[in-house]
Amino acid sequence: MNQCYCWSHRTLTMKCLISLYLLTSILHLSSSANWCYQTQVSCDGHCKGPELWKEENQECGKNRQSPINIVTKKTKLDERLTPLKFNGYETKFDSIIKNNGHSVQVNIPNTPTVSGGNLGETYKAIQFHLHWGRDGGPGSEHTIDGEQYPMELHIVHMKQRYNKIDDALKDPSGIAVLGFFYEESNSANKGYDQLIDALKKIQNKNGNMTLRKISLNQLILSEERMTNYYRYNGSLTTPGCNEVVVWTVFENPIPLSKEQLQAFSSLYFHDGKRMVQTFRPVQSRNGRVVYRSSGQVFVASALLLFTSITTAFSLI
Repeated sequence: MNQCYCWSHRTLTMKCLISLYLLTSILHLSSSANWCYQTQVSCDGHCKGPELWKEENQECGKNRQSPINIVTKKTKLDERLTPLKFNGYETKFDSIIKNNGHSVQVNIPNTPTVSGGNLGETYKAIQFHLHWGRDGGPGSEHTIDGEQYPMELHIVHMKQRYNKIDDALKDPSGIAVLGFFYEESNSANKGYDQLIDALKKIQNKNGNMTLRKISLNQLILSEERMTNYYRYNGSLTTPGCNEVVVWTVFENPIPLSKEQLQAFSSLYFHDGKRMVQTFRPVQSRNGRVVYRSSGQVFVASALLLFTSITTAFSLI
C-alpha cells in the first residue's frame, strides 16, 4: 500500500554517463525507493528484489511477516470468528484507478466499514489493490496448502478511530486487510467490466482514470460465501512491511474469465518492464497460529443435519 518504486538503470553505459551529483542524489533517496519485485531484478539494475527487502527496511526481516502459506490441517478453530459485518460496502462511489508503478490501486473516498468476526474494533476501508501472476498464471500472495491462485485482492482498512494512516501504522493491530483469491471461470465477471476496461488506459506508471459508480460489493463474494475464512497477525506485503496487520483471508475465490485475468499483465512497471508476478514470496510463520472461522463448522454441521434428515425420511 506504500507508494514505493524501484529505480534502475538500463545499461552499464548509461550508468557511466550519470553525473556524480545525480548519483549522489539517488544514494540519498529513502530506503523504500529501491525495492522491486523479482521480475524487475537485473544484473545492471539497482533495485532490490524480495529477498533483499530487509536491507532496504529492517521491518521486512522480522518474524511476523506476510504473506504466508496457510496449511489447513494446522489451522485452529476459533468460534469467535463469526461472519463479518459490512456497512457501506453496497454504496456506489466515484474514484481514480491508478497504475502506481507496482500495482493498480483504487482509493475509497467514502467510508465502508467492517466489524465483527473478533476484529475487536470497527475498521474503515481506505483503498484496494491487487497482486497477480503472468497472463493468468499463479500470482496470489497467500497460498493454501501450497496452492497459489492466479490473483489476490487486498481491501485495506484502518481502525475507524484514526484519522491518519501514520497513526494506524503505529498500532500493532491498526490495519485490517481482507484478502480474496481469484479463480479462472468459463464466463466473465460483469462486476469487473469497468475496472478491466480501465486497465487499457493506465498501462504506464502514473496512468490513471476515473471509475464511475462502483461499489466494493460488486467486486467481492456474496456474504453467504464469506463465512469461511482464515485469520492471523502479519504485516504489509510491501516495504516498509509494517507488522500491524490483522489478516482475514477468505477461502472461496472470486471467479474471473481467463481474458479478465490476463488483462492485468498488459500493465507496465515504472521501468518499462511488464507488470507481471507482482507478489512477495510466502514468509515463515515463525510459530504463529492461523485460525479458521466457525463458519466452516456451521456449513459442515448443516450438511450433516440435512443428510441425516434426508436419510430419516427415506426410511419412513
